[in-house]
Amino acid sequence: MEVYWVNGQYQEDERIFDSLFEVYEWVDSLYQDFSNGFLRKETIGYATPDVKVIDYLTELIPQWAGYTNVNVTMHRDKIEVDGKDMYRIWTSSR
Repeated sequence: MEVYWVNGQYQEDERIFDSLFEVYEWVDSLYQDFSNGFLRKETIGYATPDVKVIDYLTELIPQWAGYTNVNVTMHRDKIEVDGKDMYRIWTSSR
């Protein structure tokens, strides 16, 4: 299964946000990236060093998928990249 990773195209991808407000604003801005993936029924994901972003995406992705009547299964993990923890979330079709 190949995942289309949304991260890597934005400067904020490597940022650890100071407040939950900043996290909510950032994650809400990712809606378009995820919704386009759902419309094409791709496996889509995001990786970040900030677990708060992944926690919020865990709440929002099912809602976003529901807007396009797509059922998704979510997956999360933590990996180490160059000595740093990276948190990932991705979807797969049910």
